[in-house]
Amino acid sequence: MKLQRKHVLAAGVAAVAAAAVAVGTGLGFADSAPNRQSVCPGSVTFSAEGGAPSATSDRFPIGTRLRVTNLDNKRSAEVTVTGPSGSCVLLNSTAMELVREPGKNVIRRNLIERVGEVVAQPGPGQPGQVADRPGSASPPASPPASPPAARPVAGSACSGAITFFEEAAAPAATSDRFPVGTRLRVTNLDNGKATTVTITGPSASCVLLNSAAMEQIREPGKNLVRNNTVELLR
Repeated sequence: MKLQRKHVLAAGVAAVAAAAVAVGTGLGFADSAPNRQSVCPGSVTFSAEGGAPSATSDRFPIGTRLRVTNLDNKRSAEVTVTGPSGSCVLLNSTAMELVREPGKNVIRRNLIERVGEVVAQPGPGQPGQVADRPGSASPPASPPASPPAARPVAGSACSGAITFFEEAAAPAATSDRFPVGTRLRVTNLDNGKATTVTITGPSASCVLLNSAAMEQIREPGKNLVRNNTVELLR
């Protein structure tokens, strides 16, 4: 009889504990981050461009609106794609300030969501019409404008501007195109400086330099190399 009571008591304690976990999760006490899919893989960084929060992209047309969330501090920013770049999403400095942690120039844990796109260009003195979410009841008045074609240097393995992330290491790069171990030569055509880097991991850019590699080729005060060529070394 005593043994049976012990089993009944243990089962009752387990049931109460399970109910407490379920209630805690429902109230947001448990770590139950939403299982949302990011439209861009890899780290997010920024260019030195100012202005209103915006971004450039090699994937989304001009006018596309994206929400960028830093999962480490839960800060978000909504940006509009204003032109092409060599990244899935490259924030401008204003947008980066809204989401980054102090002293960090790259957001490794992030969530990028597509939230809408400009559906009509405003006329003189008229506000633009924006579809806040995909599937809006208002159909687009005209298709979104496509970004102007990037003009890669002939033979360049990557098109668009090149930027960097902070990393205390030898010159290296990350990429969404080349496997780990690939060697690339990146040349700044504005000053003729070049660096040879090895791909060490994935990112959301065709080539994203680390700070050591960027120091070897950038012009003073510039965080972006627009006029460049990227060569794949055999």
